[in-house]
Amino acid sequence: MIDLMSLNAASREAFTTRLGPVFENSRWVAEAVWSRRPFDTIENLHAAMMAVVLGQDEASIAAFLNAHPDLAGREAKQGTMTAESVEEQGTAGLDRLSASEVTEMDELNRKYRARHGFPFIVCVRHYTKVGIFAEFRHRIARRSDDERREALRQIGFISRYRLDALFHREAMQAVAPAA
Repeated sequence: MIDLMSLNAASREAFTTRLGPVFENSRWVAEAVWSRRPFDTIENLHAAMMAVVLGQDEASIAAFLNAHPDLAGREAKQGTMTAESVEEQGTAGLDRLSASEVTEMDELNRKYRARHGFPFIVCVRHYTKVGIFAEFRHRIARRSDDERREALRQIGFISRYRLDALFHREAMQAVAPAA
């Protein structure tokens, strides 16, 4: 069972393997935070991980943001999204869009990326499908520096859900009866 005590005692590789998926295609965040152990709460672990991200230079943050997939975009269509993103996008029905919704989503993704230089990032667990489309349309017109801050804020929500799910899932697997 994963818990903070065992995670704090884990080797760099084991620690990074367990926490690597918390930030989309950015295993380096978990690796960088390993040296900040021990963590006494999940909240402190998450805060340390966010501090690593926010402490990066502009170019590194741009690369970090660009490691995220477009909503219902190319990665989803090709089946190359992370398992976490597949699950999250599915909770909002983005895996079941109509043909017209796919066309609109593709256009919104294209416009957003062209305007801001990174993909639209939203914690889909906070929205319905309709709400995601509305948020997308609203945020396209915003200033890019505001959007960068908002994307990082949304990543904070996403990563916290992922971290909580990781601890919860591991705890549930530890108490589940063997088949």
